[in-house]
Amino acid sequence: MPTSPSLATDPSPAPRPRNRRADLVVVLAAAALAIWVTSGMWWDPNTRAITVNSSDQALFEWLLAFGGHAVTHGENPFFTHLINVPDGVNLAVNTSITVYAVVFAPLTYLVGPPATFLVILTLNLVATAVAWYWLLSRYLVGSRLAAGVGALFIGFCPAMVSHANSHLNWTAGWLVPLLIWGVFRLRRPGRAVRGGIVLGLLVALAFSIAAEGLFFTALAVALFLVLWALHPSRWAEVRAALPSFAGGLGVTALVAGVLLAYPLWLHFAGPQRFHGTGFDPLIHSEDIAAYGSYPRRSLAGWAGLGTSLAPNPTEENSFFGIPLLLLAVACFALLWWRAERAFRATLTALGVTAVVFAVLSWGPRARWNGRRSDQILPFGVLDNLPVINAALPSRLALVVAPVIGLLLAYTVDRLRVRPPRHRAITGAWALGFAVALLPLLPTPLLTSVREPIPEFITSGHWRQYVSPDGVLTPLPLAVDVTPDGQRWQAYALAHGQGEFHIPAGFFLGPGGPGGRGRIGPVPRTFDSLMDQAGRTGLMPIITEGSIEESLADLHHWRVETVILADRVHGAKYDIHEDAVHRTATALLGPPQRVDDVWLWKVPPP
Repeated sequence: MPTSPSLATDPSPAPRPRNRRADLVVVLAAAALAIWVTSGMWWDPNTRAITVNSSDQALFEWLLAFGGHAVTHGENPFFTHLINVPDGVNLAVNTSITVYAVVFAPLTYLVGPPATFLVILTLNLVATAVAWYWLLSRYLVGSRLAAGVGALFIGFCPAMVSHANSHLNWTAGWLVPLLIWGVFRLRRPGRAVRGGIVLGLLVALAFSIAAEGLFFTALAVALFLVLWALHPSRWAEVRAALPSFAGGLGVTALVAGVLLAYPLWLHFAGPQRFHGTGFDPLIHSEDIAAYGSYPRRSLAGWAGLGTSLAPNPTEENSFFGIPLLLLAVACFALLWWRAERAFRATLTALGVTAVVFAVLSWGPRARWNGRRSDQILPFGVLDNLPVINAALPSRLALVVAPVIGLLLAYTVDRLRVRPPRHRAITGAWALGFAVALLPLLPTPLLTSVREPIPEFITSGHWRQYVSPDGVLTPLPLAVDVTPDGQRWQAYALAHGQGEFHIPAGFFLGPGGPGGRGRIGPVPRTFDSLMDQAGRTGLMPIITEGSIEESLADLHHWRVETVILADRVHGAKYDIHEDAVHRTATALLGPPQRVDDVWLWKVPPP
């Protein structure tokens, strides 16, 4: 049977001739799907927010504004004291998307962080599908149709659409095929130095956009290569390629190590670092039944077949549906039956890699349809290892989708090279693909109107009430559930108004249980009182002691001005502005009305 040379079967694969018409069709299809998914924000990105994850959207908009500001003002892009005063935030251990912030800085200054966020999110979805199509069509399969099916599935699989709910790091899936291409290029004789330099640059790029995704990719590729190399049919090829491959990896480590020396030091030994995260791996693990379920943002979900088995709507990392799982098994069986012995090494490595990562995604203890058992799973043993303890097990399922996409592409390619003898069988395969894939077609992300930035900020009037490099805080304080303060700061930075610092903020830092990280700083009296009032609508009991402690907190943060907007955005629940107003007045005295905010000046210590 004729086979297509591939990165996994041919030691020196040559790119295939281009078919510009087919390439254009796939690019246009990817662009159309990406705009469709993000369509709810295109009417006016400054007034729309992603409903289920507006807090992460605010964070990434702030990161874009801060990154551009850091470049234009010569500040450290990996550490800042603009938030979490006085301790600052180590952005090297956060999802800092540094490369995006720098490259898109001109656009951020031109149109603002919300529009830049939307452009990057849309381009991420397009680029992921296009990059996988490039890898598939140039190196892995001969049919452009096969490459398009596999690439569009991977680019718009349930996990990618789910993470399109504000995750600029995880939607940068275009990095994965480039990294895979870079790794397999190292086998080419005489290309160790050049290939190592290219891969080292790709590793540095990936670390600066999606460090956790780079870690998962490295684990998956390493497991695949070990399994592939252990197959007897590959021993001779492995021995021949090993010197060049090892040399290339050495060059990669050197190049990436030089470029990432400072951020890696900050990540593992710098101030405000932490080990592990504050996310519970039991909660952020994949329900086994989720693999056969449908996602909410899909045609099946629109028809009422979606489920709520994910930890939250941004983490539907599997949700393939039973028809696609059955199709994947059928594809594997067909490919195995028709494969030469050498290609079975690739199939074996792909299958085992998918199974291993699927099992790891189930987390420390098995859960089926919401019911958790006491059975310890492999991740429960690995969870205490460094670096792994910072990973959310549910996201390990992200490795499974590309494997399924590869199986789909290989199957379509084989069926076109060697069609079945009976048309009925061909029709059955076509029907199987349709039944498995059509229910997974994405629907647009849910969006809603978000609260406007106060005129007090947009007019620059705030500068009359905050000294240069001074500290201002909104009420409630800026954290993940009330991200307004970081949105306001991002506006000021992106529009050249100067800097005001804020206490707290939405970030990952130390102070979590068991020495792990946590979201935001450890709560103090003042922010706890404000959070209680805003969340419950009830004014907490205010005593002389709570007043003294609150003033001490404000002085610790060096806050000069406290402001409350008429409407405060709550990312998870509605904020009761009136209760916040009464609580702040009880603590700080009557406010003054300035523009469209209530303002309290903090008395000096």
